[in-house]
Amino acid sequence: MRPAAATAAALRLRAAAASLSPPPAALLAPRRAALFLPTLRRFCSPAPPRASVASDSEPPSRLPSPVMDAQFESFRSQLDESSTLRDRIRSVVSEIESASRVASAALLLVHQPVPLEDVLGKAKAQVDVVKGLYAQLAEVLKECPGQYYRYHGDWRSETQAVVSMLAFTHWLETGGLLMHAEAQEKLGLSSGEFCLDVEDYLTGLCFMSNEFPRFVVNRVTAGDYDCPRKVLSFLTDLHASFRMLNLRNDFLRKKFDGMKYDLRRVEEVYYDVKIRGLAPVESKQEAAQ
Repeated sequence: MRPAAATAAALRLRAAAASLSPPPAALLAPRRAALFLPTLRRFCSPAPPRASVASDSEPPSRLPSPVMDAQFESFRSQLDESSTLRDRIRSVVSEIESASRVASAALLLVHQPVPLEDVLGKAKAQVDVVKGLYAQLAEVLKECPGQYYRYHGDWRSETQAVVSMLAFTHWLETGGLLMHAEAQEKLGLSSGEFCLDVEDYLTGLCFMSNEFPRFVVNRVTAGDYDCPRKVLSFLTDLHASFRMLNLRNDFLRKKFDGMKYDLRRVEEVYYDVKIRGLAPVESKQEAAQ
């Protein structure tokens, strides 16, 4: 009786477990249906109508804006006029550069045993040519009033070289400094908007100082032992005057920094002449100056 009772109890437990937990296939079937049915519906549903490729790739046609076209047409006209004017300016500036180069080449003869009058005569002949070319440049600039500094860079470096040549020529004649007003007068730039820029004048003076070390050495070699003293006095005063200016870290400042090296080289030549006893005795008036 006991084995039969145990078997009956085991059967009842299995029946109860089967009624409480459904078979795994019954649980998985709804889930699988939920996963696959949307996918099947997506593939089986008819595709929505698509627009043509041409309508997607080509933007809708628009008429050009008359205001925009008028603006850029005005810009084109202004740029063409500016380019033509700049070409005319550069043509005159090229002639100024050529005349200045000829004058500077004439001044190089001052380092040779050539009479000073002949050297200055050749340089002065080119000064008149340069003055006439600056008059032509002023006539061109009258066509664009109020735009001097827009085109100033086209002749800046040439003007600096011209000022250097004029200042060195003036020193050879007088032993003094060419003033700004005198430089403007020599170039015919003393009236109107077209004038000699102050920075161009100062840069030209810095370029002039580069000529003195070589000039002093050649003059001492030629037997002029008083030349180092004169040049040293002039450069010392010029360097002290430049120190009054509040120069920023730009091109002019770099050129001014180079002047102190020119001054140092002239000082070395003067001290050598002085130590060797070749320098003439200074008078009390010269020593005071």
